[in-house]
Amino acid sequence: MAWNEPGGNRNDNDPWGNGGGRRGNDQGPPDLDEALKKGLDKLNKMLGGKGKKSGGDGGNSGGSSGVAGGFGAVLALGAILVVGYVIFQSFYTVNEQERAVVLRFGEYSKTESPGLRFKVPLIDDVTKVLVTSVRTAQSSGQMLTQDENLVTVDLQVQYRVGEARDYVLNVRDSNQALAFATDSALRHEVGSSSLDDVLTEGRAELAVRVEQRLQGFLEEYGTGLQIVRVNVESTQPPPAVQDAFREVQRAREDEQQVKEEAETYRNKVVPEARGQAQRMIEEASAYKEEVTERARGETARFLELLAVYQMAPTVTRERMYLQTLETVLSSSSKILVDTESSGNMMYLPLDRLTQGGGLPRSGNQSSGSDGQMDIQTVTDQVIKEIRTRQDTNTRRSR
Repeated sequence: MAWNEPGGNRNDNDPWGNGGGRRGNDQGPPDLDEALKKGLDKLNKMLGGKGKKSGGDGGNSGGSSGVAGGFGAVLALGAILVVGYVIFQSFYTVNEQERAVVLRFGEYSKTESPGLRFKVPLIDDVTKVLVTSVRTAQSSGQMLTQDENLVTVDLQVQYRVGEARDYVLNVRDSNQALAFATDSALRHEVGSSSLDDVLTEGRAELAVRVEQRLQGFLEEYGTGLQIVRVNVESTQPPPAVQDAFREVQRAREDEQQVKEEAETYRNKVVPEARGQAQRMIEEASAYKEEVTERARGETARFLELLAVYQMAPTVTRERMYLQTLETVLSSSSKILVDTESSGNMMYLPLDRLTQGGGLPRSGNQSSGSDGQMDIQTVTDQVIKEIRTRQDTNTRRSR
């Protein structure tokens, strides 16, 4: 049976009742004021207060003590919430990519590194700054060069926060300060360069000079920014003369191509010439050594021959004479034979004999056993011819 089921029976199922129920046969909703009062009494007891007394106290005294206990509980609960909020606001975390600038009563106090940090609530003001991320800023403008020509330059600046304190405190808008400083540095460097340098080979050097000058401006302003790199993306002449400048650029490219081809040819020819020169030097050195050693050998041989000549001059002269004749006549193809029987000198046409016998004139062209056989054949023919002529001369003498 439900606790609030109609009927005249005793309602023991009333959850707000005590046993038989104080409300009797009242079938209305539970008393919210009484439930709230009980909850406040329990909270007051938990916080160390005194709960509602039971017994003979009057209705007024009981009501006033209950209200006082409830008000104290609300105050305690509020104090707990305030303390929890203060504790929650007293700690903060700084990431690895950040630095925290702490202001105490609006004045700079310190810069915190990554980690869990403490601050005084309502007194300290913490500003976190990303110091590791690289940011990008673009700049473009039309300006005059040193030779009074207009040129359009597109520039890209990569930077990051180098000093968190200066970035937060010194400049109200660091990005705007960077834009002004970039434009000033770019116009100063372009105004100090010629149009030809800006459009062609001087672009890389222009970017370096702008980076150095821009970093000096930022340090002077105290922005806390650090330049990572400056890139000159494009440089364009005025539209009216762009075609002429393109022609000049193509001519420069052709010139550079010819220079590279000439350099390639030079790199090919010069090493070959150096190699030939070195070879000639080595050959000359070898010839020098050969002649020197040969002269030394001839000198030593002459000295030895002189000692022998001094001991036996006649024999030595005869031997030298024969050796000289042998050297001179060794390349001759004719033979002269002097016989004792008559005063006629015998001439042997050895060149014709060699041709008839199939023997080559030059001994260098014969080799091995075939060469030895040909020489033997010629020798036999020569001996036969000599004997025939001797017999003929003998008959004539008789």
